[in-house]
Amino acid sequence: MTNKTFAIALSFLAALASCTTPEESQPDNEKLNTAIEEVKSRYAPDKRVAVFDIETKVKGDILILNGETDKPAAKKELLAQLSALNYQLVDSINTLPDAALGEDTLGVVYLSAANMRSQPRHSAELATQATMGMPLRVLKKQGSWHLVQSPDKYISWMQGSFVPMNKTEYDEWQNKEKVIFTEMYGFAYERPVKNTQTVADLVAGNVMELVGETPFSYEVRLPDGREAFVRKNESEIFEDWVADAEATETTVVKTAMQLMGVPYLWGGTSSKGVDCSGFTKTIYFMNGHILPRDASQQVFAGELIDEEKNYDKLRPGDLLFFGSAATDSTRERVTHVGMWIGDGQFIHSTGSEARVRISSVDSESEYYDPDNLARYLRTKRMINSQQDIIALKDVELF
Repeated sequence: MTNKTFAIALSFLAALASCTTPEESQPDNEKLNTAIEEVKSRYAPDKRVAVFDIETKVKGDILILNGETDKPAAKKELLAQLSALNYQLVDSINTLPDAALGEDTLGVVYLSAANMRSQPRHSAELATQATMGMPLRVLKKQGSWHLVQSPDKYISWMQGSFVPMNKTEYDEWQNKEKVIFTEMYGFAYERPVKNTQTVADLVAGNVMELVGETPFSYEVRLPDGREAFVRKNESEIFEDWVADAEATETTVVKTAMQLMGVPYLWGGTSSKGVDCSGFTKTIYFMNGHILPRDASQQVFAGELIDEEKNYDKLRPGDLLFFGSAATDSTRERVTHVGMWIGDGQFIHSTGSEARVRISSVDSESEYYDPDNLARYLRTKRMINSQQDIIALKDVELF
């Protein structure tokens, strides 16, 4: 290469270098990640019930924060910790509910059982369900989908299925006299005579506004404004029902047996279809209590009764948890739950049988269930416990 050629090459490389934008450096400071994880572990350890998705970029001494959270206190603390690291902070963290929603950050479900999915698309996993009259906290909107939070704090995506409301509209709904549907299945009718035109299908726990009554029916208004009639022998005045609802050994077993044979549905929490924890959740809801959504959350509720397969300690209404025990290298995984009904039996919604069924711990019984018993972990008592269990009469919704 001649000196002239070499000089031209150097000039070309220098020109390239002068046109290249310096890449944003990635945060390699361990203190950054430690601060984020520490705040997340305290305010949002479970992504099913809290949003805390934060990303960072570093440009010299500038720290750019992107993402979102529904925990303002977590954001405030994170900013305080990071500012102490001598970065110049650029705060682009969106605090939910999203400002784009305006004042409509609340809502009420108007379908008998509304599907809530893990992602904003119908092909995504069914995460859970919400039933008619259930209040929602609305966090943000993406296309025709809303990210919402139910009273048990579960966060999922819903398309339609609820009436968006501002705080005034929501309070007005909450203060209206209501009716709750208490049968497992049924309908609201156009006229106060059964077998006339249906207005909506109903499942246990659906709540509607009371408008009036006839000798045998309540006149109701659904959350989306439709008016109809429900039979009095299939429903109750909501306040009376809540006041009388009590989870006892007798009442929870009675409710469980009414769901016998209902199809297994992953994500289901209504009498149309239930998964294992949706089944136990529905049982206790219809007796005035809100349990956490998933089996891996319900296992932290209630009082510990047994871990050694001492089934003689169990009482009807106790929840049995199944899964894989912790090892030196793996965490415990709780993957299934059922409810003890006495006489050596428990009732559960099982995917392998695709329905609600009874199993037994007795090896001589026709209902003996060795597969589940082989993965038994522990039993917790929910009745008369306040550990992670909300009584409907005491609940304050949003």
